[in-house]
Amino acid sequence: MSATLIDTFKWWAIERANVPAIVASSDSVTYAELDRWAEALAAWLEQQGLQRGDRVAVIGANSLEWAVLAQGVMLAGGILAPVNPRFTVSEASYMVAERYQARFVFHDAERATLAAEVAKDVPGVTVHGLDAVRALRGEAANPARGGAPLRGIGPDDDVVIISTSGSTGRPKGVVYTHRTLCGYMSDTCMARPAAIDRARVLVFAPLCTSAGYVQLTQYLAYGGTVYLEEAFDPKAAIQKIIREKMTTVMGTPIFFERMAACEEFRDADLTSVRYSLVGGAPVSRQLLQAWLDKGVVLRQLYGQTEAGGQATFNSDEGSLASPEKCGRGSPYTRIAIIDEQGRFCPPDTPGEIVIRGPGVMARYWNDPEATAKVVVDGWLRTGDLGKVDAEGSLTMLDRIKDIIISGGLNISAAEVERVIAEVPGVREVAVIAASDAKFGETPLAIISGDASLQVEQVVAHCNEHLSGFKVPRYMVIGTDPLPRLATGKLAKPALRAQYANAHQTLERVR
Repeated sequence: MSATLIDTFKWWAIERANVPAIVASSDSVTYAELDRWAEALAAWLEQQGLQRGDRVAVIGANSLEWAVLAQGVMLAGGILAPVNPRFTVSEASYMVAERYQARFVFHDAERATLAAEVAKDVPGVTVHGLDAVRALRGEAANPARGGAPLRGIGPDDDVVIISTSGSTGRPKGVVYTHRTLCGYMSDTCMARPAAIDRARVLVFAPLCTSAGYVQLTQYLAYGGTVYLEEAFDPKAAIQKIIREKMTTVMGTPIFFERMAACEEFRDADLTSVRYSLVGGAPVSRQLLQAWLDKGVVLRQLYGQTEAGGQATFNSDEGSLASPEKCGRGSPYTRIAIIDEQGRFCPPDTPGEIVIRGPGVMARYWNDPEATAKVVVDGWLRTGDLGKVDAEGSLTMLDRIKDIIISGGLNISAAEVERVIAEVPGVREVAVIAASDAKFGETPLAIISGDASLQVEQVVAHCNEHLSGFKVPRYMVIGTDPLPRLATGKLAKPALRAQYANAHQTLERVR
């Protein structure tokens, strides 16, 4: 793949000049307008001192300005470095100052104070509100650019760094280049060409995640129309699907479950939806049937940030016969299983899922050691347990990585454990997932500590150092040591079994 995303967007700026590219809650922009606006922004960023390869952090909820900033940074040769807008000062400071060493920080109005606090720790950083992006909308594009990048941007230039919550206590940064993104989108297009024709996609995943950013960029690269939601509301989502005749909806099962539970779902005409993907957890047959009764087939996908977000998804036929399966990859993407020695396993043998394909990340940002551990001989070692059948179709069995998926957002159990371990009186802690009707999963902390240790102490410390969605909603504190395996590791399988019904037997602490 020798082209760049810039080539793709320039094509659509002429080919679909007057077609809406992005529709936000109160505003929209066509492909031609998006191109002119992004070019004006790129020229302004260069005037502000942006150099090729500079990281540009953005802290804000989904918005039209956020999306345009992503385009402008790309045109100017910068690297977008999104930060979760729900992060605390300490979390955001780590990402901006230590991980990315950003040159610019953009923020929405609600995060102005957060951005200012974060910027204190970054020498030479420049802070701007997203209203600066808005102000450039009417500016004419720099004619000297001639519609082509001046900096010689090529396929292997970095586009964006997406943070990921893995099994370690600190987020890593997954780097996507023009080559990886273009390859991923071409591969996905070949696997399901009918899904992209005149697509109208509803995006409610945060743009700071691969589920949000890649989906936005992917459907702009397809010449579709992206309907960008600031937050998920099940009733509003159903109404928008009906009113705007959405063709594409993606998300974790909890989003589809909440829509199906709405009274509006019963009489909703959802026949416009021709492509729907569900990931992050298995699709129940009950949920599958509820949407199938509306003429919508929910296809189970498997992926992770390191693989572009979506590595494989089930076929229509497979979704009906075996909804728990995730498909067999795509024309350029291969899915396989390896054992503990790294040897490829025969069909129906459980082992670690590995992926090889154009969407696999270029690397972790400034972390060659971590990159070398997960990308071995061109195969991405996912850290998830699965098996493939004789036809190569994948079934995910369990997460080897200690991840909790709450409302579509990944939470590293190790990160929450690290923060709780800082509380005086805590001797050991294990964080696992508890079922949650609203978010699908939520953190449960099991703590061994001093007899004087109080829940309120732990919650207060977590509230200071963790985003609200990461703070455990359930907590068990005792003085007995936690169970351990023969290897000395905490026996989380036993704890998961013991607290399988925590959402029914324990009181919420927050």
